[in-house]
Amino acid sequence: RFSNKAYNSGTEVHLIDSVSVKIYSPEKTLADCFKFRNKIGMDVVLEALKLYKERKKFKPIELLDYAKICRVSMVMRPYLEATV
Repeated sequence: RFSNKAYNSGTEVHLIDSVSVKIYSPEKTLADCFKFRNKIGMDVVLEALKLYKERKKFKPIELLDYAKICRVSMVMRPYLEATV
């Protein structure tokens, strides 16, 4: 279950075939992966973190901001520190 702030943060609006579509940012999506790590599995979470780090737009500060909003910063921090 999401708080109102967690639900609404990180949304982006993209125009696809002349239709406005709201999606979550990659940083918010990764924070959600950590939030639901017991449901989707840690292997999926770690693979998502690996793929995110390979992107050219790696933003660790923004990622930690979303982790705080989703209340998973203490869980995510050791994994970020180990991979940096």
